[in-house]
Amino acid sequence: MPIIAFARTLLSLVGVLLLGAVIYFAWTWWTGAIYVDDAGVAERLREDWRLWTALALIAFSALGRLPMLLFLARSDTDPTHARHGQGETVQSPTGALLYVESEGSDDGPVIIATHGWGLDSTIWRYLRRDLAEQRALSPNSVVVWDLAGIGRSRAPDGEVSLEAFAEDLETLVLRAAPRRVILVGHSIGGMTIQTLLRDRPEIVRDRVDGVVLINTTYTNPLKTMILSDLAQALRKPVLEPLFRLTILLKPLAWLSAWQSYLNGLSHVANRLQFAGSVTRSQLDHTALLGTRNSPAVLARGNLAMFDWSASGALSALPCPLLIIGGEQDIVTKLEASATLQAQAREAELEPVSNANHMGFLERSHHYNGLIAEFVATHGRASPIASSAAP
Repeated sequence: MPIIAFARTLLSLVGVLLLGAVIYFAWTWWTGAIYVDDAGVAERLREDWRLWTALALIAFSALGRLPMLLFLARSDTDPTHARHGQGETVQSPTGALLYVESEGSDDGPVIIATHGWGLDSTIWRYLRRDLAEQRALSPNSVVVWDLAGIGRSRAPDGEVSLEAFAEDLETLVLRAAPRRVILVGHSIGGMTIQTLLRDRPEIVRDRVDGVVLINTTYTNPLKTMILSDLAQALRKPVLEPLFRLTILLKPLAWLSAWQSYLNGLSHVANRLQFAGSVTRSQLDHTALLGTRNSPAVLARGNLAMFDWSASGALSALPCPLLIIGGEQDIVTKLEASATLQAQAREAELEPVSNANHMGFLERSHHYNGLIAEFVATHGRASPIASSAAP
């Protein structure tokens, strides 16, 4: 989301300044000062504190991530990680090559989970595990995928749009036939689901048994974040030029992002998405994903969100809807979830206390329990009608 991307960019610039300070202190130590004694003999005097300062800053630039994690997050009892499993590549009509992982029963609904921006499908590790434990009572399959341009998926010519994401998601829905699906989306994943409903309502009507929207919005996210008036005022003079410059200077932006990850400043930015119980692996997982994904693709996605809206699309949703919102979410405020509920015909809103934008990680047991109950209640084992088959 734009607010986190902006924070990461600002803090990565701090990391660049630190490298500048390394060069300054190392150079001024090396050059020193020329001292001429009473005999006229010149001697170069070096101040060793400058060298030690340069070395300390180098060490922080390379290893600052470790103390930052100790300071910013709690120890782990249930660590997560950013490693993919075994998947396959699916060709989308958009030209994208989609990386997809599937697991589960041959019976029951197919849950298709779409991740948020700057993340990838590895972020669903807790959900996949918890739904696997649920299968003895409620058979299901889980499909997770990387949005085009993110993770192991590839976007055609680096193009990014919500409309293309929705068409990619449609491809996965059709691929699940004849089984019915439940769509789960976090942040831009929820926006992708709404775009599919807006543009292809018949697909949702014929093939979807339920929708779960997690910490998401219905319009330009600058309008539903904290300090929204300021964010919208900064859009044209600051945010858009910044993201376009990131696209233009992609190699430098990527180097800066990796430096920010190593020195831990990216973890400071990502910490803004969590409440008070984030663990070190959860924070490092999100920081790593935001670093290894192309900064140019992330910038294009942020620009695409500025002109997006699916306001009112949920009024045509023909199936049950579960909306989960974090009460402390600063990226998409709980008011956005309440508006989504008001727009839908049949919707249940579940506010989660002590949860920020990444609450589905930080309070995964609570979020996943709500999702598992929704799947057990609304997921149908019967296939779609033959008239709706592709």
